[in-house]
Amino acid sequence: MADEIVHSVPQETPADKTSLGRIEVAPEVIEVIAGIATTEVDGISKTRGNFATGVVEKFGKKVHGKGIKTEWTEEGLVVDVYCFVQYGVSVAKVAKQVQTHIREAIVNMTSHQTKEVNVHITGILFDQSDMKN
Repeated sequence: MADEIVHSVPQETPADKTSLGRIEVAPEVIEVIAGIATTEVDGISKTRGNFATGVVEKFGKKVHGKGIKTEWTEEGLVVDVYCFVQYGVSVAKVAKQVQTHIREAIVNMTSHQTKEVNVHITGILFDQSDMKN
């Protein structure tokens, strides 16, 4: 099993004080931050998961990092988001809002800048009440 890379964020040390150490942020934390930021955008129905996340959610546990993939490259952090939008929304506007929300959330919580935030719209969900008529 390959070791996951944990990236360190240097903690600022006040003048005339000794270093307090460093802060390590696991990749799963970035995925959770991005997942929560995605679901806060109006027009997003849900994020796409895999079989394992589906099983976990059946047992009542919320998986916040579902549908999010992060990768650290030489140039910086790349985030891929796989999500469903609601029928009737502007896909371009919602995708732009997702990008903005994710970038702001990651910067505010970890001080990391994102190189890219790629939004993949994997489907459109219709309101079920409209389908009954």
